[in-house]
Amino acid sequence: MIALYTDRLVIRTIQQNDWSNVLAINSDQTVLTHIRPVTSTADIESTFKQRLKPWSYDSGEWLTLIIETIQDKTFVGLTGFYKESDAMNRAEVGYLISPNQQGLGYGTESLKAVIDWGIHEFNIQKFIGYCAVDNIGSAQVMRKCGFIQEGLLRQNHQIGDRQIDEYLFGLLQSDIRI
Repeated sequence: MIALYTDRLVIRTIQQNDWSNVLAINSDQTVLTHIRPVTSTADIESTFKQRLKPWSYDSGEWLTLIIETIQDKTFVGLTGFYKESDAMNRAEVGYLISPNQQGLGYGTESLKAVIDWGIHEFNIQKFIGYCAVDNIGSAQVMRKCGFIQEGLLRQNHQIGDRQIDEYLFGLLQSDIRI
């Protein structure tokens, strides 16, 4: 069981009783606007069941963690990463924050905790993140965590029939001042 703590948050392993929150956030088109179309409940449930299984860094699967407030266990969102390159020990990060929890610094706070844990547990050398160029909030979260915009990937992602340009962000372990 993974449990990371910050001043305001608990970032923990996903559990069966998280289903309603996971379904809600993955069904909210405002959250997914810059990421992907909303999929069917059956598809969301299938992914959820996969994420409930024991996880290992070398599995090639996403680690999905629940973000909630320490004070009253309010659901904030999801965060995690997966090992994107074995040779380079590089991990891609991701996060989804509920609309009513956005703008409160929870994305930044939780991502910093996940990065710190990833370095200490797996000696991750580089974290990367992608975000649509018009996803200002996500770009801001990565910049606040120390990520540097390393590139613009033109028409790198498709959402429905739209071709999306994405920024590529990178954070080296050596960039972090602990």
